[in-house]
Amino acid sequence: MSWSQKQFTLPPRSRGSYLITDHVVSALPELRDYKVGILHLFVQHTSCALSLNENWDDDVRADMSDALDRIAPEAGAKGEELYRHSAEGPDDMPAHIKSALVGASVTIPIRDGKLATGTWQGIWYLEFRAVKHTRRVVATIQGEKA
Repeated sequence: MSWSQKQFTLPPRSRGSYLITDHVVSALPELRDYKVGILHLFVQHTSCALSLNENWDDDVRADMSDALDRIAPEAGAKGEELYRHSAEGPDDMPAHIKSALVGASVTIPIRDGKLATGTWQGIWYLEFRAVKHTRRVVATIQGEKA
């Protein structure tokens, strides 16, 4: 059994849902060394999230961002404030709500040096703040090397 851990950064992005599977695989060439294992990704921030979801149709990511904006809007229907916490602006608290709903981590099996995702699955980075942010991800690999 072998363990590996490293940190990498995601490119600065503003609000939206982004497919980052290729970025993750590129940042973790050591994945190729594992015959069987688990990759755990954890984003070290409270206003973004990681998810495993649709990797083909960009509309799914846009629809997801729109749906989350409806679930946790910045303001009420008539523009009224909805939240007490707004230390970093009106998108601050909605970003925390969305992060709590989606989650800060994903776990993906490794098989024969590759991520064992389903046909239409990819790793998403969901940014919930309007201003571009650079985010740190801790990647932990546990498994049996080839």
